[in-house]
Parts: sequence; C-alpha cells; structure tokens
Amino acid sequence: MKLNQFGLGSLVLVFSGKDAEFNRFALRICVLNSLSSAVYQAWFLSHLRFLAGCLLLSVFFQNLSRAEIFNSTQPKGDLRWANDAEGGAPYIFHPSENPERLVGFEVEFAEALCQQLGKKSRFIQYNWANLISGLRQGGNFDIIIAALERTPENLLQVAMSRPYYVFGQQLITRISDATVNGLTALRGRSVGVLGGTLSFRLATAHDGLVVRVYDDNINYFHDLELGRIDAILTDSPIAEGNLRGRTSLRRAGPAFEPAYYAVAVPLADTNLLARIDVALLGLIEDGTLKRIYSKYGLWDANQARLALWKPDSVSLLSTVSRPQTFHRRWVYLPILLKAAVTTLWVSVSAMMIAMLLGLFLAVARVYGPLSLRWLAIGYIEIFRGTPLLLQLYFIYFGLAQQLGWKLSAGTAAVLTLGLNYAASEAENYRAGLQSVPRGQAEAAFALGLSPWLTFRRILLPQAFRISLPSVTNDFIALFKDSSIVSVIGLVELTKEFLIRSLDAGDYLGLGLITAAIYFVMGHIVSQLARLIERRLHL
Repeated sequence: MKLNQFGLGSLVLVFSGKDAEFNRFALRICVLNSLSSAVYQAWFLSHLRFLAGCLLLSVFFQNLSRAEIFNSTQPKGDLRWANDAEGGAPYIFHPSENPERLVGFEVEFAEALCQQLGKKSRFIQYNWANLISGLRQGGNFDIIIAALERTPENLLQVAMSRPYYVFGQQLITRISDATVNGLTALRGRSVGVLGGTLSFRLATAHDGLVVRVYDDNINYFHDLELGRIDAILTDSPIAEGNLRGRTSLRRAGPAFEPAYYAVAVPLADTNLLARIDVALLGLIEDGTLKRIYSKYGLWDANQARLALWKPDSVSLLSTVSRPQTFHRRWVYLPILLKAAVTTLWVSVSAMMIAMLLGLFLAVARVYGPLSLRWLAIGYIEIFRGTPLLLQLYFIYFGLAQQLGWKLSAGTAAVLTLGLNYAASEAENYRAGLQSVPRGQAEAAFALGLSPWLTFRRILLPQAFRISLPSVTNDFIALFKDSSIVSVIGLVELTKEFLIRSLDAGDYLGLGLITAAIYFVMGHIVSQLARLIERRLHL
C-alpha cells in the first residue's frame, strides 16, 4: 500500500496551514499514516520497500520536529529579557520567604517596560559575563536588562537605550580600618571588584592596587568581613543591598564616578531601540520608576534627573580604541602570560600534593590493613563523587565561616585541586602497583630484600612507569580545571581571557592566543613525561 491521498493531503495542509496547532495535528496524522504504510510493507512487500517506508517515516519525523521548533520560536507577544539570577539583591534575587519567586528592582522594571510596550515579560536566565555575546549571536533573547553599563566599550557591541538608572562607584572597607578613605589609601593593599565592570577598569587603572576579581556580588563581602581583602569597589546599588545587616563594614566616602545602566538591544534593531526609549521615558514621567526604586531604597536625586538625560554630542564610539586586527591583538599577550603564571603555579603545586597524597592512598588501599583500606576507599569515592566547585566553596568559605580557618585564595585553590586530583592519582598508582607481576616481589624476598626495600626499588619504579601516561594526562587536565579558582578571586588564564575578550569584543582572536598558551604548557608537560619514560626504560 502506498502513501494514500489522505496522507498526502495532510502533508499539504502542514505546509499551507497558518495555525500552529492545526499544523502539528496534520503532521501527526501524516506520521501515523506513514507508520501504517511502513508496517504493511514490512509484512507484505519486499525488504527494499520496507526500508523505503522507514526512510519516508524518518523524514516525516524530522519535519515534525522542525515544525515544532518553528512554531515554538514564532513571536507570541513575549519580550525575552535576559539577566543572571546570581546578580543578587537589589537587582534580581529569590526572597528567602518565597524561593520560587523572582524579585528585584530590575525584575519589576522589566515587567513595567514590557507592559508599556504591550508585550508579555519573559525572563531568560543567562550567565552575566556572556550576556553581550549571547545577544549578538541572536536567538537566545531579545534584550538585556542586567545592570549593563552604558559605556563606550559596550556601545561598540550592542545598541543601548537611554539610562534607566544612575549609579556611582562606592568604596567599602571595615569599620575597624580607619586608614581607608579612598583608592589612593589602598596602595599595596587588596581590593575586590566584580569582573568586566567599571569597578574593575577603575581599580586596574590605579597603580599599586592588588586587584582581586570576583564572579558574583556576594563573596567579596564575605572576604572583606573575614579580612582576606582590605576593601571593595562596587556599584552603589550593590553596596546598598549588601551593607544592610553588616555592622562591621562601612562606606569609605561618598559614591563617585557616576555612570548609567541601560537596556541593550542588537545593533541592527533600531526600531525596538526607539520603542524602548519612548516606553522608558514614559515610565520615568508617570512615576513608575520612582515607585519601583523607592520600594528598594534606591531612589535619590540622581534618578530624578533621568528625564533630562541627553546623549553626548560627541560619539562614544570615537572614544574607544579597540584592537581589531590580528597584529594588534598581540598587545594582550603580556597580560595573558601574566595570568598564565598564576595557572602554572596553582596547577604545579596542586599536582605535587595530588601525586604524594595519591601514592599514600594507593599504598594504603593495596597493602594497608582493612581499616586503612576502607578509609582510603572512602576518601577516593567522596572526592571523585562530589563536584570540584562544591569542594572549593567548602574549603574556602565553609571552613572560614564554621571553623575560622581563613585560608588565602591561593592556598585554598591549591589545596582543593590537590585533594581532588589525589583521588584520581590514587587509582592510577593502584593500577600500576597491581600490574607489576607478583613474581617480582617474590624474587626480591628470596634474595633477602626487606618489604620496604622491595617496594622502593622493585615495585614503585615499575608501577610509576606504568602509571605515568595517566598521571601526565591528569596533569594536563589540571591546567584546564584550574580555571575554576576564578570564583574565589584568583585571576588565572581563562578568567583573564574572559575579562579581556569582553573589553575587546574579540572572542576568536584572544581565544586562539589563550588556547595556544594552554597548548604550550600542556606540550611541555607531555615532553617532560616522555623524557622520564625514556629514562625509566633504560
């Protein structure tokens, strides 16, 4: 039986109908009809026709999935705005009394803006550091409402509306530290900033500051309270939200360097940008913004001047010089190499801990008494079975808050990576030890060698040679996994790449340079491992 007229009619309806639900209904009829044809051919016709029926069925399923995707991406009156829910109060956060709800002044502003535009607000969760690249790529969301600064750097990559909030830079320190009254007083001392922000650019522009870069708005306040850093430079709304209830911290002077948050849209979408500007001005003039900001304690005299804002007469695009050619990208090489030094010492130090501890665990598991064996197995399973990021937070923040162990960021990073990779190295060494023929030890004992000397001179060298390729592979993987330490303020190679690529708007060129640095480091380790292997085989 061939595809009948009813099935062909359904297929025609799929491509001619305008109603999405009707299209899906017709396609399903077509699929069922094709399925029945394929089954009939399987039983009554040749194998060749059966295969042809299955092929036709797969094509129909593919068309069905495409139709579902097509229908799901059609405009339905939604305006998709992106933000990162890790932004914290007062921007966007989940209140403790109702963790299912999303609140914050940017959440309410987005809803009011969508209502003014006649659209339905639809929140899209997206990593803050990648918001601009996600908008430029297209298809992920329509606009960005996420404390994005209206700066020349950002205006090179996206179009931005008139400002919806005026903020300043606020310096924060401990109440007990009366010496800090400005950035100049922090020379030679550490200051925490959020990566990819105006705070970061201001801090790095001051000579003599030890800049610690963080990925969120919360953890550098914890570090300041614990004495790990000396001050924080951040946006005034972040300061306002995090100083509440923190009696040990204070503002080190008034806010300075006023700047603006604005809505970001794709460069080519001038129509949407114009509509947003009109809607935003309406929210300012009818008092909606004042009501929202007052609710979160953010309304001040600066916000009252939003209605009077005018774009600069001089184009902001002319004030930024950004490396666009391949030759000019190399100006970032010294910066990336400096960050690679951090990656190198963290990885090498952690691997030394991992190899020594892993060897002890392997010996305990293979030759130790039952109790020691179970302890080694428990350690290995716990550290292999839990996320590395969770272990890092536990060691860096958990031990400090619960036990008062205030480890530095570098110490916590090395310790966490070393403890985590020790579990993997223990299994590598165990495989090597168990691969050495039993007769080797028996021959050594027959010659009168002690158990310790047999292990050190006979078993360990052979086990190490067997395990070396796996250990080398883990060492190279450790270079890449070390990027996770950026969450506690260490600027290693990947973090520096992310910061500079945001400034330069160049993921490809800087990405290739960064990848080359990682490749060189990994290649050097591989060559050293091969050299050791050749010597061990002599």
